Amino acid sequence: MSSGLEKIFLKVQKPARYTGGELNSIVKDKAGVDVRFAFCFPDIYEVGMSHLGMKILYGVLNRMDGVWCERVFAPWVDMEAQLRDHSIPLYALESGDPLSEFDIIGFTLQYELSYSNVLNMLDLAGIPLLAAERKGLEHLVVAGGPCACNPEPLADFVDLFFIGEGEEVDCELVRLYREHKQKGSSKETFLREAAQIPGVYVPSLYKVSYGEDGLISAIEPLDGAPAKVRKRLMLHMDESYFPESFIVPFIEIVHDRAVAEVFRGCIRGCRFCQAGFLYRPLREKSVSVIDKQCRDLCATTGYDEISLSSLSTSDYSKLNELLDQLLTWTKEEKTGISLPSLRVDNFSTEIMDKIRSVRRSGLTFAPEAGTQRLRDVINKNVYEDELMRTVSTAFAGGWNSVKLYFMLGLPTETMEDVAGIAELGQKVVDLYYTNPARRKGKGVSVTLSASGFVPKAFTPFQWEPQDTIETLHEKQQHLVQSVKTKKITCHYHDADTSFMEAVFARGDRRLGPVLLRAHELGCKFDGWNDYFSLKRWRRAFADCGVEPEFYANRRRNFDEILPWDHIDYGVTKDFFRSECERAYAAQVTPNCREACSGCGAACFQGGICYENR
Repeated sequence: MSSGLEKIFLKVQKPARYTGGELNSIVKDKAGVDVRFAFCFPDIYEVGMSHLGMKILYGVLNRMDGVWCERVFAPWVDMEAQLRDHSIPLYALESGDPLSEFDIIGFTLQYELSYSNVLNMLDLAGIPLLAAERKGLEHLVVAGGPCACNPEPLADFVDLFFIGEGEEVDCELVRLYREHKQKGSSKETFLREAAQIPGVYVPSLYKVSYGEDGLISAIEPLDGAPAKVRKRLMLHMDESYFPESFIVPFIEIVHDRAVAEVFRGCIRGCRFCQAGFLYRPLREKSVSVIDKQCRDLCATTGYDEISLSSLSTSDYSKLNELLDQLLTWTKEEKTGISLPSLRVDNFSTEIMDKIRSVRRSGLTFAPEAGTQRLRDVINKNVYEDELMRTVSTAFAGGWNSVKLYFMLGLPTETMEDVAGIAELGQKVVDLYYTNPARRKGKGVSVTLSASGFVPKAFTPFQWEPQDTIETLHEKQQHLVQSVKTKKITCHYHDADTSFMEAVFARGDRRLGPVLLRAHELGCKFDGWNDYFSLKRWRRAFADCGVEPEFYANRRRNFDEILPWDHIDYGVTKDFFRSECERAYAAQVTPNCREACSGCGAACFQGGICYENR
């Protein structure tokens, strides 16, 4: 670490974000390294260090001989000012070396509002932002993560995208890069060959044409690139790499605990949920593997809490068996077990008794909509009597705090549906005070949290418009006015940021110049209310002659070419259309364990699609 850095650490909050040197971080001898990979998380340290995918890929890449993967996070505004004032380029934590010394600069795209930070981090590193301006094979900019399912808004800046899960494809790409680096190949030669790796998308090898109506008229592959890029996934989760240790931060991070992945995918098919379709089919780990991974993490990190992670942990088919196994040692060691993704319809007294045996925390459920009609529209498959039975069980077990998540602006939503959120919260409050088994002398706390619906690629609602900002504001106020008791706390997500999320979630390559202009105007940390400015973004759109409402608030025709139609996540467009039409009729679709709905994910020949039912 240079003396210049040590001096500026005294001028910033939380210098431990920038020092490196944490327990279990990996430092290699540069003399034995021929490929350096900078894993960049476009948000602050506390957020990035909580991300499980980064921990997995950090370990996978560092297992490779001759490869050194290091971490880079977006510096907070105080640190950025110091870096710029002292002409210090953005650097990696393990070595302290600037990004300009790295071969591959990889970004994980977890949410659309981080895109401005991608550009800002490249700028801080002194690396050209536009892919066309990076002529050599060095400074190859790559990206992956869930937002890579629609890579087009970042196509001007990223040389290649990883589509799907990265454990195998990242390593294959690095091996190919090493070969071409040793041969002294041109960037163009390397990219043409990289495009032949399943799960690698090279945007410069695709020509996008537009009609006079502004719609996409064609997406054409060039130079032998595949017409469709199919996602990669890990079929056998027990055999998939998982780290034996996590880096232990010097400061508290957002999710400061051991995290065990119990399965990938989801059986449910909620029509708004992008992750539920991107990660199909569901693939579970065995109890013994999860138990060993939990033991290893606690032993190597000292953490005294384990989070069992998935999209819907209570859907794990052997959850009770897993909890029994974990309790054979966690109870004695006073290690807590948390289940962050519980469903209303399968929360049982048995599960409750097991997770509270060590430590009690608040319970969170996601009904998503306030009326049964709208829950059927979104295929939530949750019913009011199930919610009442679940919270009654929790109240009888000693809980008096419940958080309920909802969305505003869902397709076909009315003001009656909005008021139904408050009414549902009131029923939960009333149920507490009529429950004879509740904790005496304790009041109830019910939190209603409502985010704005954002139509996403690869969901049945990918064709649906988002409510305008004005309409979302009206619904937010109607929700607040519908709450009649101080026992209920109501929160809602900022409509302006939801609007921008929708623009980039369904955007195309014409957003590239907008993003570049927004960077020039100072846009960064757009996921943080203190720094997001819709006014700046609207100026960027105006300067580039782009109407953001074209992307966020327009209903799309079923036969329209979508910006991501050349990306294949296994679930067919016909299935999404069928599910959208069923939503209009408020018809539900059974989950994958009840019946196969023929979504197309069986093409991967594994997971729940091939389990014995």
